[in-house]
Amino acid sequence: MPHINELYDFTVTVFIVFEDAVLLVHHPRYGKWLPMGGHIELDEDVDEALFREIEEETGLTVEILSTKPNIESPGTKFMYTPNYVDVHEANPPHRHISFIYFAKALTDWHVISDEHLAIHWVKETDLDSETYDLSAAVKFYCREALRLAKQSN
Repeated sequence: MPHINELYDFTVTVFIVFEDAVLLVHHPRYGKWLPMGGHIELDEDVDEALFREIEEETGLTVEILSTKPNIESPGTKFMYTPNYVDVHEANPPHRHISFIYFAKALTDWHVISDEHLAIHWVKETDLDSETYDLSAAVKFYCREALRLAKQSN
């Protein structure tokens, strides 16, 4: 999807864990290994964007490792609370304000989107590998997702 706004767009990012690995994709535009995610489109809310991106980019069924109230309130839709929120460069000077989520996959079976060059389950021991050349932020989020997934067992 093209940028909606000139300087900032809202996006969702999801670090999906299965057992002891995080699913990352090789993104052709950025030439980097990154988590799944994408723009929140004008006709959707954050949860809709989150589940659409997971389905489009992986085909996985996941459990979101976050909370939202389990009550009914007419006129209000509760959303999953992001694990983190950040701002990062996309195509400078354009930036993304990203709602970061952690999730657990129910299986390790996945598809590869035509948006990506490759997709891998990356173990924590490989996060510092030059093969993936991950940014400090991506490594931090991967480790946090793995930690939270382990705690949720």
